[in-house]
Amino acid sequence: MDSESSNSSSFRFLTGERVYLRPIGLEDAESYYRMVLNPEVRRLTGTQQPFTLEGIRSYIESLSGDRSTILLIIALSENNEFIGDIALLDIDRTNRKASMRIAIESDKHMGKGYGSEAIRLLLEYGFGFLNLHRIELQVFGYNERAIKAYEKTGFKQEGVQRDVLFYDHCYHDAIMMSILEDEYREMYHQS
Repeated sequence: MDSESSNSSSFRFLTGERVYLRPIGLEDAESYYRMVLNPEVRRLTGTQQPFTLEGIRSYIESLSGDRSTILLIIALSENNEFIGDIALLDIDRTNRKASMRIAIESDKHMGKGYGSEAIRLLLEYGFGFLNLHRIELQVFGYNERAIKAYEKTGFKQEGVQRDVLFYDHCYHDAIMMSILEDEYREMYHQS
């Protein structure tokens, strides 16, 4: 396991122009832990449960045998800096669908297109290699920046779950969005 985890931080699984995605490893546990404790990341993702560093390590270890989840680190191409994570969750190979989530760890990396680039890389992998038909997500109504990024990358709004999150003393709606494989191909693979 040590040789695997020491190599995962230099392995570029999916490469874009400014970011690349790579598998999460145990050496990422402290950075990941800091990210999930970041108050703004917690607010934007609606995260309420407490985490421990040991719990994060156990979670990372548990992913190695989980075929329904692909969790990748988003890193800057220029300096390998950890800037967030992106995941395909609840991968259903029978119905060819999955859920997606993403988190960027710091305001200094938000609004620069890194998240949109990471989403495009993950969509290419999901539709091109995993042969998915549908990728869906849930975003809270107050996260307008994320909604715009999802729309920019081809996601369409499907509906609203009213008052689904109780956070900071009030209820918030969740917006359901998805992209289908033909919509993805039309947007990104035009001849």
